[in-house]
Amino acid sequence: MAKQPHLLIEEGDVHEIAIIPGDPGRVDRIADLCDDSELVAENREYRVVNASYEGTELTICSTGIGCPSAAIAVEELSQVGVETFLRCGTCGALQAEMEVGDMVVATGAAKEEGTSKRYESGVYPAVPDYGVLAALVDGAEANDEAVHVGPIVSDDAFYNESDEYVEDWNDANLLAIEMEAATVFALARRKGLAAGAICTVDGNLVAGSQKGADSDDELPEKAKNNVERAIRITLDAVGQL
Repeated sequence: MAKQPHLLIEEGDVHEIAIIPGDPGRVDRIADLCDDSELVAENREYRVVNASYEGTELTICSTGIGCPSAAIAVEELSQVGVETFLRCGTCGALQAEMEVGDMVVATGAAKEEGTSKRYESGVYPAVPDYGVLAALVDGAEANDEAVHVGPIVSDDAFYNESDEYVEDWNDANLLAIEMEAATVFALARRKGLAAGAICTVDGNLVAGSQKGADSDDELPEKAKNNVERAIRITLDAVGQL
């Protein structure tokens, strides 16, 4: 099979399980917690690293921001052998009691994005694989961490999440909003593959706080620390899978 045009990888370059953060910089943070790692390829928003963690081989690949670039990553990784995808990212809380630094394991993602709808009807569910979902929850328990477990929403328009949208999502008891999971879940399901997602809260839209609002950095300090906690949970889940 020819080399994939965006990730610049080919069959044999990657492993069957992949952790897919959005941020290319987070690829290295994940790799630093593994036993060993090696850069495979790098192009645009995509950074691909192979690693091993407690005897399990895995691939780490950034997807960039949003469902369109995440779809490219899932498409190309699946073409060369990846069968299981674990999104490890950040999200904005949609329930008032949730705090910056809390973590969310998604049981489904509402499709407030356009990419998955190019593949299928918007009424089809964007849900994770149960085995991956259970492994993420078990990984949290193994790390003595409490996580929120429930439905989230994936949205395309970061700067157009109006009060009306936020109120509606809140009323529906959606836990959080992010920008990739719905397409990752939908694509994996359609391809007969497995996917799941854990995200750490970096702001609360109900409380009116967003990442970067009170700092020169993208993430508040508490969320930065909890990114590593989410990574450790994800790595433990990889070991179970």
